Amino acid sequence: MLPGLSAPLVALLAQAAAPDRVALVGGAVRDLLRHRLHNDPWTGLPDLDLVVEGGHYVVEPPPAADAGSPVGAGAPSASAEPDRDATPSGCAAQGDGEAPAAAGLPAAHRLARRLRRSLEPGAVPFYQEHAAYGTVELEVLLPDGPLLLDVATARRETYPEPARNPCVCFARLEDDLARRDFTINAMALVLGGAGAEHRATGVPAGLLDPYGGRDDLGHRLLRFLHARSVRDDPTRVLRGARYAARMGFDLAPDSQAQLTDTLAAWPWPWQPGDPPGAAPPALGTRLRMELELLLEREAWPRGLAALQRWGALVLLDGSLQADRHWHRRLRWASRAGLPLLPALLTAAADPVALAERLQLPHRQHRLLVGFVALRRRLLELAGQGDGQGPLWPDWRADQWSALLEEPGHGPEAVALALAAAVGPRRPLLRWWLRWRHLHGTLTAAALLAEGLRPGPELGARLRRSRCERLALERC
Repeated sequence: MLPGLSAPLVALLAQAAAPDRVALVGGAVRDLLRHRLHNDPWTGLPDLDLVVEGGHYVVEPPPAADAGSPVGAGAPSASAEPDRDATPSGCAAQGDGEAPAAAGLPAAHRLARRLRRSLEPGAVPFYQEHAAYGTVELEVLLPDGPLLLDVATARRETYPEPARNPCVCFARLEDDLARRDFTINAMALVLGGAGAEHRATGVPAGLLDPYGGRDDLGHRLLRFLHARSVRDDPTRVLRGARYAARMGFDLAPDSQAQLTDTLAAWPWPWQPGDPPGAAPPALGTRLRMELELLLEREAWPRGLAALQRWGALVLLDGSLQADRHWHRRLRWASRAGLPLLPALLTAAADPVALAERLQLPHRQHRLLVGFVALRRRLLELAGQGDGQGPLWPDWRADQWSALLEEPGHGPEAVALALAAAVGPRRPLLRWWLRWRHLHGTLTAAALLAEGLRPGPELGARLRRSRCERLALERC
């Protein structure tokens, strides 16, 4: 079976699912085959994704008006590595004229409850059911440490509109595999008789591989499952970049052709230039989620290079696809302690509009607003010279400090401008490293001791003292 997964737990899982089928899916199966068949290193077993058959009611996606709502308001994408935070809670369940309660518990809930009852008291310190999509998250304490289980009821997905959230209904295990992103993630290991291996091939018994994932693993290829994969859910391309970064895989030729053709046709009703808030989830919030995972958890230089090589950065912005300086910019941003996503977006034609479309967190959105304002200010100054060049070669440290400390800029915006190579590097760098930390020779305490009262005059004296100190600095 899997290294680190005990046979007794496998037996308990199969017993708890009976009479329904339960299978391991996604990354665990993929990595097991990479390890056993292709000698790739085993990277551990932090969690497991399980799928159980059972259930018949339909789960509708949120209304179209909610398509741009934050994480948690839309259906999860068909990923082999689901994000726990992407589990929705506001979808209605219906179908065949029956309410969910009348149709019985989803299969994942039945399995999880039976498993919890069969284990020792205290062996499941965390347990949470998500009714909308029939999923359960639980933690099981094993002798070797805790194991996280994500248990889902097998489901089928259909997309009413490209890049929107899918309509979902419970279905068979084979249907659940058909909704996934790549062939290497559309494999399952059915529990119960799955502990043995075929002697000739080393393939675990109970392996379902309807789309040739094993072959693509052998050739280190990422192959979409069907001809509408990118059209239905463009975030699959970002997940492909994550796998490219982590495992060194590349798009199969037919998948590259599908991506190129889909981007050329741009089949989505929303397109760049439309109101940012009208973008569907797979071109907005879900796209941001995948970017965050790429930048935070993967070797992002390889992942971004793959996206650019595939021509896929146009999903964000055409200017980003043409950008050849993102690597240096993100490296500088990382050194300055800045979030990487805003640093990537600075090369967009309209960084603030793109931030609104992706629904960046408030701090990151504000950072981009400050950066754009500072860039505009520096460009204005560059055009105010005497025709021989910009004004700033003769500027003093106090003049630079006054500019960079204008309301709306902020230290992080200056650091982002440095990372993006906006404006003259030397004075911006000296302000970042030294000038912004300097104080005047006078202090508020000393001025108050002299009898000066708190108020505008005190502030003016302190600012004048600091300017005098800055005037002594060399630019």
